[in-house]
Amino acid sequence: MSKYSIKEFIEQTEQENESNDYFQLETPRILEVNLEEMVWAKLGSMVSYNGSIKFERERMMEHGTSRMFKKAFTSEGGTLMKATGQGQLYLADKGKRVTILELNDDTIAVNSNDLLAFEPSVEWDIKMMRRVAGMMSNGLFYVVLQGSGLVAITSHYEPLTIRVNEDKPVMTDPSTTVAWSGHLEPDIRTDINFRTFIGRGSGESFQMSFKGDGFVIVQSAEE
Repeated sequence: MSKYSIKEFIEQTEQENESNDYFQLETPRILEVNLEEMVWAKLGSMVSYNGSIKFERERMMEHGTSRMFKKAFTSEGGTLMKATGQGQLYLADKGKRVTILELNDDTIAVNSNDLLAFEPSVEWDIKMMRRVAGMMSNGLFYVVLQGSGLVAITSHYEPLTIRVNEDKPVMTDPSTTVAWSGHLEPDIRTDINFRTFIGRGSGESFQMSFKGDGFVIVQSAEE
């Protein structure tokens, strides 16, 4: 159905009020946060809210000196905002699909561009891939989240999860890699020469290599 009366359109698209979960999907691309105290979210991701909510940009020393210097020198890790108060907060990121993950004493690594929101109970840090300094300007750094709590990540269209086994390493395009098992430490494989460089994107000349037991989540469009 492509045509609606005003009444029909409102009925089809209005917010749901039946559930009060802390994180829930209002639509596949809009996250609803039923805020009671505080949540960390990607800067600029707020699309709407009701109630009494205050927004603050992440301060330079918000998460300690170590992460301050990592962010200053890498410009990675995703700039965060802190939303505090009570009400319903709606978050989105450029129309990307939202997935809610519940960590139960787990660890997951997420591309900083694909981290939408997380509970304050979840610890995080910025990591750098080994033996790749100077190879690329993007894709070297990622965010590791661990502990217990809810995390919302985004992807272009439906995400695909690929299993990684000891005898079956997985290679991915850095620009389509969303997240992976937190204990895996990806490396960068390079195939740079005149033939491979001309006419190719990052995924053909640079690949992320995952070895061990775990998983990697990819998306169908480049970031």
